[in-house]
Amino acid sequence: MIFKSLISRALLILSLLVLSTALPAQDGGSVDEAAFNEGKTLFRNYCQTCHNANMVDDMTGPALGGTMERWSDYPQEDLYSWIRNSQAMVQAGHPRAVELWDEWKPTVMTNQNLTDQEIDNVLLYINAVYTGNEPGKPAGSGPGDEIIVEEEDNTVLFIVLAGILAILAIVLARIVSNLNYMLKLREGDQTARKRSLVEILTSKGVIAFVIFALVVLGGYTTVNNAIMLGRQQGYEPEQPIKFSHATHAGLQQIDCQYCHDGARRSKHSVIPAANTCMNCHSAVKVGSNYGTAELTKIYASIGWDPNTDTYIDGAEDMSREDLERIYKKWIADNYVKETGGLDNEGEQLIEDQWEAIVSSLTNEKTQDDKIYGPIEWVRLHNLPDHAYFNHAQHVSVGKVECQTCHGPVEEMEVVYQHAPLSMGWCINCHRETEVQFSDNPYYDSYERYHEELATGERDKVTVEDIGGLECQKCHY
Repeated sequence: MIFKSLISRALLILSLLVLSTALPAQDGGSVDEAAFNEGKTLFRNYCQTCHNANMVDDMTGPALGGTMERWSDYPQEDLYSWIRNSQAMVQAGHPRAVELWDEWKPTVMTNQNLTDQEIDNVLLYINAVYTGNEPGKPAGSGPGDEIIVEEEDNTVLFIVLAGILAILAIVLARIVSNLNYMLKLREGDQTARKRSLVEILTSKGVIAFVIFALVVLGGYTTVNNAIMLGRQQGYEPEQPIKFSHATHAGLQQIDCQYCHDGARRSKHSVIPAANTCMNCHSAVKVGSNYGTAELTKIYASIGWDPNTDTYIDGAEDMSREDLERIYKKWIADNYVKETGGLDNEGEQLIEDQWEAIVSSLTNEKTQDDKIYGPIEWVRLHNLPDHAYFNHAQHVSVGKVECQTCHGPVEEMEVVYQHAPLSMGWCINCHRETEVQFSDNPYYDSYERYHEELATGERDKVTVEDIGGLECQKCHY
C-alpha cells in the first residue's frame, strides 16, 4: 500500500506540473480572444513572411495597420477579393488595387485561399496589434510600439521534470530493492542483505535505462538539427567582398538574372564569376561606396592589372610581393588623384587595403595563401540534399519573382536569408500560388484545366492542382 501511495502522489505532482505549463492565461480584454488567437495564427502562417509584425513599418509588403480605413471607400468584399487574388483586381482596373500595384510592383502579393471569417479574424488581429487593444496587453499601448515575438524557452521546465523523474526513479528503485530484501527474509534466506545506493545506481537495469535515455536524447538532437539544416532566417554573414545589392540591383537597377543567369536555365542560380563583374568594372574602376578597396579584390583574384587595363601574364605563378607592388601602385595612384598627394594617411590606407585583399582572398583553414584564384563567397541558402529545388522551374516556367523567396534584395546592403525555407512554407506557397497558364506553352498539355478556365467552371489553377504537393516532386 505504501508503494502504491508513493507512486500515485508522484504521478499527481508530475501531472500538475505539466498542466500548469499547458493552461493558457485568462484575460479579460475587450477583443474576442478566440478570434484574436486564430487571426494571430493565420497572420504568422500567411502574412508575416512579407508584412511586418508591428503593423506600422513596411517590409517586403506594406504595413498592414489601418488596412480597413484605407479600404473604407470600397465594399468589404473588394478587400476580400484583393487578399484572395490581388492580380485579378489589378487586371480588372480596381482603383485601390492599381494604386497599391503601382507603389509596390514588381512584388506580387501571394494569393491567400482564406474564408471570409478567417480574413475577418486576421483583420481583427491586425487592428488589435495596431491600436494596442490586444488581450493581456497593458492599456495605453498603441501603434509604433515594438512587437517582440519570443518563442517560449522550456529548457528550465524540461530540466526540472528530468530531475523529478530521476529522483522518482531512484526512490522507486530503493523501494523495490527493500521490498525484495524483505521478501527474501520472509522466505528464510539468511544471506539476504540490503543493497546500497551505489549498488542500485550501478545495476544492469539502471545502466540500461541511462543508455536508452542517451540514445533517445541523441536521436532527438540529431533529427532536430537535421531538420533545421540550412534554415537560418535572418542569417547575414560577412562576405569577402562588400558587394552591395542595394547599389547594383536597387540604384543601378541591374536585373537579378544578369549576374545569376543560371536561375532561368538550370537548377542553380549560380554565383557569378569575377569575369561577370569585369563586364562593368573594367571601365568602372572606383566604387561609389568603398573607392578602390573592394574592386581591387576582384582585380587581384583574376589577375587584372588596372594600371594597364590588361590581364597579367602568369599571374597564377607570380609571388605575392610582385602582385603587392602592382595593386599598391594602383591604390596609391588613385589616392594621389583624389587628394593631390601621398601623405601618412594615404600610406596607412594603402597598407590597410592591401591587408584586406590578402585577408579576403586567402584562407588559413585550407592553407590557401594564393591571392590569385576564385573568390570564396559565404553561402546563405543551403537546402538539404534530399530536398530538390529547381530555379528554372520557378523563374522561367512559374514566373516567380526573385523577391518572393529572397525578399527585397534591391534594398539590402548585405544580403541575408529572408525566408524560413521550411517545408510548411513551401507547401503553403504551392497551395496558394496560381499557375500562370496564359501565354505559357509549358502548360499547354493541361487541356482539361484550360477548358474549365475558358468555360468559367474554374477560376484558377494552383500549383497544388498540377501535383505540386506530391512528395516525389521535391524529394528524390
